Amino acid sequence: MTDFTLYCFAESGNSYKVALYLEMAQLDWKPKHVRYFEGETESEDFRSGLNVQGECPVLNHNGQVFTQSGAILTYLVNKIGKFGWENETQQYEILRWLLFDNHKLTSNLATYRYGYSVHPGVFDETVLEFVRNRTLGALSIVDQALSRHQFIAKTNNASIADLSMAAYLLYPPEEYNVDLESKFPSVARWLTDIRNLQNWKSPYELMPGKQ
Repeated sequence: MTDFTLYCFAESGNSYKVALYLEMAQLDWKPKHVRYFEGETESEDFRSGLNVQGECPVLNHNGQVFTQSGAILTYLVNKIGKFGWENETQQYEILRWLLFDNHKLTSNLATYRYGYSVHPGVFDETVLEFVRNRTLGALSIVDQALSRHQFIAKTNNASIADLSMAAYLLYPPEEYNVDLESKFPSVARWLTDIRNLQNWKSPYELMPGKQ
């Protein structure tokens, strides 16, 4: 019996954060496709049975259900031990960057990507430009931090902060329209380092349902 079932869909970078952990930690897991674009997360069955917030990812671990990518990743570190912290200082740094990611990076990058390539035309151009500029501002902060150390939370190895913050940037760059090599070279280097980690796979390799 599979230990972990991840409710996800291919375009979801938040789902990819968890799928990447499960795969790179070599856990016994399987993806379960959620038909997000057909409204499945808005259904009563999904909200009452999986996530009242109507979002992916949802992780089922031997009957226990967990939601929100940052919380799931923290749970997995506590259970599995990989991609975590060696001391309290590192634990704080990882949490700090997870919160930054959710509030500043993913929140803007995912919104921009959705309006730019996943569902073009859904946002007014003024809104799209606003979230793009917010994305570039967040990336500037990340690039500056990564110019001083290999991984974002100053850990010796990649942590869940890296997996979380890199997830949307590991999609094809034409989906989010940022030339990382020229604008954010430290971020580009960091993404190469993550791709070179053992058992890394791209989002469309790990999760079903690419439109």
